[in-house]
Amino acid sequence: MSKFWSPQVRELTPYVPGEQPRERLVKLNTNENPYPPAPGVEQALREFSVDHLRRYPDPESLALREALAREQGVAVEQVFVGNGSDEVLALAFQAFFRQSRPLLMPAISYSFYPVYCRLYDINYRTLALDDHWQVPLDALTADSGGVVFANPNAPTGHGHPQTAIARLLEHVSDRVVLVDEAYVDFGGESAVPLIDSYANLLVVGTFSKSRSLAGLRLGYAIGSRALIEGLERVKNSFNSYPIDSLASAAGIAALADRGHFEACRERVIASRERTRRRLDGLGFEVLPSQTNFLLARHARFDAAGLFIGLRERGILVRHFNSEALRDFLRISIGTDDEMDSLIEALEAICR
Repeated sequence: MSKFWSPQVRELTPYVPGEQPRERLVKLNTNENPYPPAPGVEQALREFSVDHLRRYPDPESLALREALAREQGVAVEQVFVGNGSDEVLALAFQAFFRQSRPLLMPAISYSFYPVYCRLYDINYRTLALDDHWQVPLDALTADSGGVVFANPNAPTGHGHPQTAIARLLEHVSDRVVLVDEAYVDFGGESAVPLIDSYANLLVVGTFSKSRSLAGLRLGYAIGSRALIEGLERVKNSFNSYPIDSLASAAGIAALADRGHFEACRERVIASRERTRRRLDGLGFEVLPSQTNFLLARHARFDAAGLFIGLRERGILVRHFNSEALRDFLRISIGTDDEMDSLIEALEAICR
């Protein structure tokens, strides 16, 4: 611990991302898409002129925002983009949740949320999931300085329908409700159509999952003009150029190919359901999922031991070292061949 750190930095416990192994493994631990981006992305990268790199990118990322607005059916003024959805979330926490009242969030959700709160000195309160491992939307109507939750939730996988989000918003109108939709394209229902009816709704999304661009870092938010302006004020007080020209070109190309997006999405969903059935057959309890991962536990085998056994067989999944989740493995959905390898390894371990 350095004597030069500020007191706040001394108190931080940073977010720990999933392992990016250097050895060759079947990698099912960080919810990446198993399929490559749309072919147009590679073409856009090949045709990109390096001469563009000597100039700063458009600080407003207008071309990318216009493409996102068309794809989402909203006005360009309702779209904000950032360097991955993590940056968009960080800016949103700073812009909207530094309030006198605590921020409300599920006790089991994206573990970056409490990290942002500690970084920005935001008071927060967590609410337990219900008996079905679902986010209790009714409880999020309690008095607070804001609401944040992932829908579908990570790492539990359940998603609430748009009608349930609308009911929440009917009861919460005096503070921002941030819905993190990183996984919505794998079976969830987006809240974006509610934007025009609820000025306090902010929906955050990413290109990392369903668009296969995790290595590029592109995220976005959609909301009322007032909320987008709040994000822009914070962004322009921190980094005026978060989206580089190359990333913008790739993002636009990814959005242009709806057919590729739908095909990959459907393949992941089909593989997820096939894997769920096979895990059921091995005696696992598998939570229902509307994401590109499954959360599963076994009554007879310790999750930490299963994690080690899988790694010894060249397969990497995610095991969370927390009391609430220590019995579970989170398994990202890979190709069918990769999922076959997972099942074969589990059959050998569990027999």
